[in-house]
Amino acid sequence: MRWKRTIQLLDVHAEGEIGKVAIGGVPKIPGNTVAEQLHWLNTDPKGQELRRFLCLEPRGAPIGSVNLLLPPKHPDADAAFIILQPDQAHASSGSNSICVTTALLESGIVEMHEPETVVTLETAAGLVKATATCRDGRCETVKLTMVPSFVHELDVSLETEQWGTIKLDLCYGGIFYALVDVGQIGLTIAKSNAAALVAAGMVIKERINREIKVVHPEIPAISGVAYVMFRDLEADGTVRTCTTMWPGRADRSPCGTGNSANLATLHARGKAKVGDVFKSRSIIDSEFEIGLLAETTVAGRPAVIPTITGRGFTFGLSQVALDPFDPHPGGFALTDVWGPLAGEI
Repeated sequence: MRWKRTIQLLDVHAEGEIGKVAIGGVPKIPGNTVAEQLHWLNTDPKGQELRRFLCLEPRGAPIGSVNLLLPPKHPDADAAFIILQPDQAHASSGSNSICVTTALLESGIVEMHEPETVVTLETAAGLVKATATCRDGRCETVKLTMVPSFVHELDVSLETEQWGTIKLDLCYGGIFYALVDVGQIGLTIAKSNAAALVAAGMVIKERINREIKVVHPEIPAISGVAYVMFRDLEADGTVRTCTTMWPGRADRSPCGTGNSANLATLHARGKAKVGDVFKSRSIIDSEFEIGLLAETTVAGRPAVIPTITGRGFTFGLSQVALDPFDPHPGGFALTDVWGPLAGEI
């Protein structure tokens, strides 16, 4: 075999959400900071080609992400990473941070210490501290100390043809979210409603990004609403979530950055204070533990430091390659599997 490119992937999922970790063969990504590397991946044709190579068919699939493991830029970081998804490269993710931590420790890239190992991850959004509980050579749980999360605007009115006027919160939890109480669209967060929730999320996301501009006040490379997360409060106080992801799928995990953004809304409304801990449950009933560690500010705005605790599981090791004669080096996607928006890829 005379392959043009090979990349080794460790297969990991965090509470059901797949986050493969590219542990070998990752090409050099230009940029003096991880934010600059993120920008290059999203704007340079070679960066976009790498993302498509890994995320689209025939080498990729519509579920999950691929995490590019990179040398850190920050002196305090053990590793850096950027999340690749079909639409673009993303700055931060709680489930993917759990996957990366699990991959680093269980592969031996970072030495594991029992009963606890602290790994500092560098993302385009900032440093994430991962505290892993370890036993018998595996990570049992990973607790993330996330980047500061803040409210961009609460109770934004959005006119829609399907549901009339809906209210949503625009918030940052490592990336920007639109947070929508699910009852406004006449659905519940259940497996049987996954397709309908995703379809609604895509409509709302497109409308928001067409009408409202959001940019991180300190990191210009992070802009636009990345996801719509539907939420509901269950009788036991658990927050049920469904994050909808382009071009048409639901996050299987409770969503770490989405819950970080939601925590900022709870704090802003006086419903959460430092020291509070609650559970978040996903559409497949997996759970994260969400904590409010501290208050802070971002560019003068009130912000919170969230913690996210969950589990990562390795389930395979693979290598993807590019045959120099392959007619689909940049991958492809079809609406039969990827959803109606796949034609835009």
